[in-house]
Amino acid sequence: MKVSQPVRLTMVGGGSWATALVKILSENNVSIKWWLRKTSDAEHIKQFGHNPSYLSDVQINTRKVKVCTKIRDAFRDSQYIVLAVPAAFVSDALTGIRPEHFDGKCVISAIKGMIPGANQLVTDWVSEQYNVPTQRMSVIAGPCHAEEVALEKQSYLTIASPDPVCAENVSDLLRCRFVQTTPVDDIYGIEYSAVMKNIIALACGITRGLGYGDNFQAVLVSNAMQEIRRFVDAIHAKHRDLSGSAYLGDLLVTAYSPFSRNRTFGTLIGRGYTIQSAQAEMNMIAEGYYAVKSIYEVNQRFGVRMPIVDAVYTILYEKAAPGAAMNTLKELLK
Repeated sequence: MKVSQPVRLTMVGGGSWATALVKILSENNVSIKWWLRKTSDAEHIKQFGHNPSYLSDVQINTRKVKVCTKIRDAFRDSQYIVLAVPAAFVSDALTGIRPEHFDGKCVISAIKGMIPGANQLVTDWVSEQYNVPTQRMSVIAGPCHAEEVALEKQSYLTIASPDPVCAENVSDLLRCRFVQTTPVDDIYGIEYSAVMKNIIALACGITRGLGYGDNFQAVLVSNAMQEIRRFVDAIHAKHRDLSGSAYLGDLLVTAYSPFSRNRTFGTLIGRGYTIQSAQAEMNMIAEGYYAVKSIYEVNQRFGVRMPIVDAVYTILYEKAAPGAAMNTLKELLK
């Protein structure tokens, strides 16, 4: 029987989610070139088969995974490029990459954030900067913490692309014994929802840090779902069921899970930490910190009623006292 050639894929990023995705992809017939910025981490993975900085218990199959620190080498001959770095650092990670390096490749965004300053979704930014057709773009979404993937706990991913064939192909790459995948076409709704749920998780963390309880958080999250619906309908009107796992499911796990870095960041802010001290305490990027500024500024054009986004923005960027901002917000919820 003829054995099919492995799919050639490049992973860009060395964090926990990139590590988890490498583990998932290694379950299938995929040859992975893994680009990491830190030479020390790359050398450690080559020698010992695990990432010393993130999810260090995950064993890396070095027969399928080749680590490199030169981004152009990582791109060479690959069919798929997976972007799994924080949105704020995508541009830096792709330094030296030109549009021709993306020729013929499909791009998969595993980033739940927006490009700061440009206020663009990652897919829109990549498409504009590198001339990648939207039909070759896809997004990984869904409630799927990297820490649970590392433990091989049953997880579910939604793959969104405007091209159903692209969505199905990427779904096949990521489907394995502990991950189920579903292809869909609502790339904008899913990408914006993924960005906004991080902002909501920040709000949930802030209220936890201030001492609010489960009753308030339930009201906060239910109001947040309505806020997300209003915003994505204004940005990209489309019939969509926001009760699906890529929308509501992702919001719930990010708002409630102790693995959620955005919730953790928010909790520290609610307890009185400065932004700088909270970032130093975590040693990880909370996408919601950058995303709330982008969403707030984008909404200046649309004027959607978003009191939760507004409250988080005033706390993080206008230095409003968390207690005062949440006192104002609680009067607007119902």
